[in-house]
Amino acid sequence: MEKREELYSGKAKSVYTTDDPKRMVLLFRDDTSAFDGVKVDQLDRKGMVNNLFNAFIMQKLEEAGIATHFEKVLSSQESLVKRLDMMPVECVVRNIAAGSICKRLGVEEGIDLNPPTFEFFLKNDELHDPMINEFHIRSFGWAEPQHVETMKELTFKVNDVLKQLFLDAGLLLVDYKLEFGLYDGQVVLGDEFTPDGCRLWDKETRKKLDKDRFRQGLGGVVEAYEEVGHRLGIKFD
Repeated sequence: MEKREELYSGKAKSVYTTDDPKRMVLLFRDDTSAFDGVKVDQLDRKGMVNNLFNAFIMQKLEEAGIATHFEKVLSSQESLVKRLDMMPVECVVRNIAAGSICKRLGVEEGIDLNPPTFEFFLKNDELHDPMINEFHIRSFGWAEPQHVETMKELTFKVNDVLKQLFLDAGLLLVDYKLEFGLYDGQVVLGDEFTPDGCRLWDKETRKKLDKDRFRQGLGGVVEAYEEVGHRLGIKFD
């Protein structure tokens, strides 16, 4: 597999084409950012940790029957993935109130949500990823109605799988975002699943072990990611 030109560079990842038009290389960089790029930094080992963390989670989801774009790890910071026709929609599930929902609704952080909430956001950095609903998605043609239903079903299936996986490791899956695309007409999970895109708390102490450590200046960001990985049985060295 030959890695070719850079196709896209985001806040913490870069995507490269390959000699196979259906495959891409996903590079996890050491960059990190928050508040739409207002706060940025480089954290040693972060790219490696996220790459291996993502590979582990994607493989667990595949084992549970959830199709993902992940194919294999290529190096410490690179993975081979399927090239998807991405839908510009983020699917968010919240099991515990935290982050923006607390600000929007004036609710206290830490409230258990039963049943979990589900929200759609438009993936658009310039507009700060505004919250949208199914009518917006259909009216503007961001995704077909049947694909919207499949995204919702898969997002909750991911919740069932990962809530238990993390709980067994003494962790609470607070919330997370997922992105989907089409591969040969099938809705497939794309992007990543790492502590950059979810919230994870220690079950007993509710210590934050995710990107909120960077957002809130708590320090020990990569160390927290590694702690989560070690609890799951991921080896980073």
